[in-house]
Amino acid sequence: MIKRIKALMSGGREPAADEDAGDGVQAAAAALLIEAAVMDGEFDTQEHETITRLLSERFDLDGGEVAELIEAGRQTVEQSVELFAFTRVLKNTHDDAERIGLIEMMWEVAYADGELHDYEANLVRRVAGLLHVPDQQSGAARKRVLERLDIDGLRL
Repeated sequence: MIKRIKALMSGGREPAADEDAGDGVQAAAAALLIEAAVMDGEFDTQEHETITRLLSERFDLDGGEVAELIEAGRQTVEQSVELFAFTRVLKNTHDDAERIGLIEMMWEVAYADGELHDYEANLVRRVAGLLHVPDQQSGAARKRVLERLDIDGLRL
């Protein structure tokens, strides 16, 4: 998994038709969610638990697979300075509804600690742009998360 993420970050080759392209998608999604979690300078327990749950539900992974994915994502995020490699994989493999779902996942991670930091909001908006998710759809995803988490959205 770590090799897959490093290849993704370095602009490595796309998986062959007979390889499991899902690994690259999972790696890209994990890296973006972790990036959202660390944008405020911390990666707390609530954010970790939220990412674990979201990855497990979205990709039907067991605890060990999610832990490996998160650790690989953390290492990659620490070494990464760009979002394009991650978003390119997701933009090319996901339809509109799936990309909007990923933005919703990012909003949920951003709000996992009960508040939204300006850097987290900026990251989600940048990723939405790179994934070609319109502002209106990103805003609707944010509102769904706020309702689900029962958070007052006026804080940002």
